[in-house]
Amino acid sequence: MNKFRERLPGLALVLTLAVAALFAADLPLFQHLGLSALTLAIVGGMLIGNTVYPRVAVASHHGVAFSKQTLLRLGIILFGFKLTFQDIAAVGVAGIVIDALVLTSTFTLAYWLGRKVFGLDEQSVILIGAGSSICGAAAILATEPVVKAQAERVAVAVATVVVFGTLAMFVYPLLYDAARQFGLLGDSTFAFGIFTGSTVHEVAQVVAAGRAVSEEAATSAVITKMIRVMMLAPFLVMLSAWLAKKHDGGRAEASRITIPWFAVGFLAVAGFNSLNLLPAAAVGGLVKADNLLLAMAMGALGLTTHVSAIRQAGIKPLALAAILFAYLVVGGAAINVGVTALLH
Repeated sequence: MNKFRERLPGLALVLTLAVAALFAADLPLFQHLGLSALTLAIVGGMLIGNTVYPRVAVASHHGVAFSKQTLLRLGIILFGFKLTFQDIAAVGVAGIVIDALVLTSTFTLAYWLGRKVFGLDEQSVILIGAGSSICGAAAILATEPVVKAQAERVAVAVATVVVFGTLAMFVYPLLYDAARQFGLLGDSTFAFGIFTGSTVHEVAQVVAAGRAVSEEAATSAVITKMIRVMMLAPFLVMLSAWLAKKHDGGRAEASRITIPWFAVGFLAVAGFNSLNLLPAAAVGGLVKADNLLLAMAMGALGLTTHVSAIRQAGIKPLALAAILFAYLVVGGAAINVGVTALLH
């Protein structure tokens, strides 16, 4: 009971932020811009965090920290209710292979460029790479506990997703006409949807870009994106094992490998959801609860992010994200064309 009382002020603050972000995300303006509740929550949190929050930081600290840690992990687990393994059948083997190749190649490029060319710290590189290669802010949030990243580095990574994911919503519909003109990605909007879902950052941005082409493109884009999201769990497990081995001088001792159990829980929930044991109304309620939890975690992150620390990060993170965006468009198109040609 004492812990709950300690956390109550902070929980009330992040809950207010999350509810406001969820409300704003449903407004036509933000839907058109493809700004999700997660993005709006962190922006709102940063505005408050750099103005009035310092006055209540002592009283709110425990609840904000609880939201950034425990509620975040619970939110990632419940994220599995947005997916089913049946989604895979809709796009077939090609969609799975395309997603896997885009994910691995983009993250590998991010790590190499970030560390070798730009000289960025490992945490920032991994977070930006995860956000670009998997599912934007949700992937960054899920990766943060694995790398134990600082709030400012998480905020910078999220900012790159916002900038280039938003840009993608306007660029991809323009690419559609060019793709059809040159016979790329097939003649159907379904194929372009797979390209969109396998390369655009956020789910909300995928929906916006797909619908700008057609409903068929939006459908295949979202399904492909959901498969890409499902790859988050094995990615986190492999990332945790790799980091343990890398920082142990090449000796992958089992005791040093931290299994991100929330990622395993996320995959287990997706598997359970695939069995259709719960009524649609119950699943819908759990999805809404998950949206609230993740928005609270993002709001808490924003509250503890200082703008001065983001400024100190400089132009390099944005430059890295820009190159990754260009690769997702060009390299992603090449992967889509190549895999489709091989499997058909």
